Amino acid sequence: MTSFRVALVIAAAIVATPAAQWLNHPTADIPRKADGKPDLSAPVPRSADGKPIIAGLWRPAPGIVGNITRGMNGAEVPYRPWSKGLYDERQANDSRDDPTAKCIVGGVPRSDFVGYPFKIVQVPGMVIILYEAVHAYRQIFVDGRELPKNPNPAWFGYSIGRWDGDTFVVETAGFNDNVWLDNAGHPATENLRVTERFTRKDFGRMELQVTIDDPKAYTKPWSSTQSLAFQPDTELLEYICNENNKYFEIIPKGGAK
Repeated sequence: MTSFRVALVIAAAIVATPAAQWLNHPTADIPRKADGKPDLSAPVPRSADGKPIIAGLWRPAPGIVGNITRGMNGAEVPYRPWSKGLYDERQANDSRDDPTAKCIVGGVPRSDFVGYPFKIVQVPGMVIILYEAVHAYRQIFVDGRELPKNPNPAWFGYSIGRWDGDTFVVETAGFNDNVWLDNAGHPATENLRVTERFTRKDFGRMELQVTIDDPKAYTKPWSSTQSLAFQPDTELLEYICNENNKYFEIIPKGGAK
């Protein structure tokens, strides 16, 4: 059982009553049907400049959670020998060295693929993503700046965004050398560069394509695609990992038996 699976079980057990956490409060200014239910098949909302609005509360669709290679349509991961060996080792020891088991943020693209919602906020010059998982956030600058040349290594790296037609493209670099790409333990290095492409299909659906470019860990760039579903009439919940983190009590030293 990975740390996120443990956290999911624990979080489900401690959720308070919905009424106390605004889980049934109607989302303002969204299209609704005659019966008052959200119209998730309505057209893509657009801003005054004609660009799609991607703001809102989104949740990754089931199926890819935990292992981003499930979104590769059968393609092979182009491992280098050492990265394949490390991935296999993590599988064998049940991700004993997973940073998130110690309540460290998941980074990117991992936080895009776990089974918790995240909220996208669009403000002038910036897109902010608030992740429920491990109570994390990202700043994506859209003010024309370039990626930093010699950044202090970070778990989420440094992100800049731009529009390519109706797709919001995010480039991220400047990671530390211990970022996990997903719960399964696909490794990355400080050379990692991640490109995310957010394309809203209609009001309730958005496609996210993630491209991994890490020449130190993989022989060529590779991509995975995830579907995101709009979450109406609800809100993010507080997720304080270390309040109920039982991972190292559940997983014995040396891995699962």
